[in-house]
Amino acid sequence: MDNIGFIGTGNMGYAMLKGALLSVAPEKIGITDRSFEKAGGIAEKTGVRHFASNADCVKSSKYIIFSIKPQVYENVVNEIREYIDESKIIISLAPNISVDTLIGMFGKKVRIVRLMPNTPALVGEGMTGYCYDDGLFDEKEKEFLEEFFNSFGRAVKVSEKLMSSVVCASGSSPAYVFLFIEALADSVVKYGMSRDDAYKFVAQTVLGSAKMVLESGEHPGVLKDRVCSPGGTTIRAVEQLEEHGFRKALFKATEACYNKCENKD
Repeated sequence: MDNIGFIGTGNMGYAMLKGALLSVAPEKIGITDRSFEKAGGIAEKTGVRHFASNADCVKSSKYIIFSIKPQVYENVVNEIREYIDESKIIISLAPNISVDTLIGMFGKKVRIVRLMPNTPALVGEGMTGYCYDDGLFDEKEKEFLEEFFNSFGRAVKVSEKLMSSVVCASGSSPAYVFLFIEALADSVVKYGMSRDDAYKFVAQTVLGSAKMVLESGEHPGVLKDRVCSPGGTTIRAVEQLEEHGFRKALFKATEACYNKCENKD
């Protein structure tokens, strides 16, 4: 098994690290972080290797994961450029940095995978979109990437032109779901339910509803219609959601997210 190096150990990096540990020995994984103490604590907890510099991490790894803010990409690339050749694979998590842009930063041929996981990866239920040029990777590498990306949830390979759509569909949208859970819970607390119970009722309902969509294969509209009895409570509530722009708000949110990804704002 080839070594994996994590540059950055934020929420997404740590979630991916936990996934990698399901199939990769700790001694095959290395990490760095701008907080030396934080990385040291993670290394002590997980058994992975802790490097003092990004360059050292890269020299010891084949798969290098950029779990860092987009604004520091150029600085990191400058630190590691001389240690990157075509035997290495860069896995980039930045939503608005294209493969060509990143290759331009390196100024030479580099094999790059773009990846967009989401925060539910922290509990093993992430949804990840990824893309790469098939012709640059052998079958063993492709198998490793697929296994790795599915280790913290589900993963689907898409074309690069759809990566901004992936950000909209799953990368940013957990925030909307959390907002929905909070708002719906608030609305029933108003009628006397405890906040703890409200969160349990609403969150489990979201979980179960999502599972029905994934496992039944039926259109969400069909599943929705089955809950809406003629003249009943649910269709009255749905009417109010439509009247107050529930769908339109989501379309506008997606538009804003997409434009940011495409650097159009």
